[in-house]
Amino acid sequence: MGESKIALRTAALSLRSALSHKDLVFRSGLIQARVRQFPDYLTAPAVALYASIQNEVMTDEIREDALRCGKSVFYPKLGAGDSVEMVQIASADQLVPGHFGILEPAGDKIFSAERQEHLFVLVPGLAFDLKGNRLGRGRGWYDRLLKKLGKKATAAGLAFDFQIVDQVPREPWDEMVAYIFTEMRLIECRELPRKTLSFS
Repeated sequence: MGESKIALRTAALSLRSALSHKDLVFRSGLIQARVRQFPDYLTAPAVALYASIQNEVMTDEIREDALRCGKSVFYPKLGAGDSVEMVQIASADQLVPGHFGILEPAGDKIFSAERQEHLFVLVPGLAFDLKGNRLGRGRGWYDRLLKKLGKKATAAGLAFDFQIVDQVPREPWDEMVAYIFTEMRLIECRELPRKTLSFS
């Protein structure tokens, strides 16, 4: 399984890296617009985002909308031994370069467990399948984070449509997402048969 994950990760990263900056911004804008219209996002008082790297779907428009609407906004912050916490920001100025050059929150206002059921979590990935399986950056940060947040938080993946594959190899510790937003559709992974909503 490890070899199949490596092959899929290499292929997916190659496709994503081929996006021009103009295409990245355009497609990311479409995806972020879908999120900002989604009921679970609209009603969530707290949103967890990620700082994009290596042509991941951008999240800056969602961040600014969430802050403007008075939502609590959280970003992951890595600690010792690859531990990860969600830390609140009040503005983009509170994001500073951290581990591996990824922007992290500079503050220390950590997400509290009692707010789990009100949290809408957006995560990146290199590939997703229709069941909600996710192939990440390879260090397991988001698997640990989603496990820590628990089932009360709603997790959704952001991806370009070419990142949706037939099957992502899954291991026992891999965490799944409930929804996937692409520039073409919203995929509801919780329902059987899997339903995809396309946008014109």
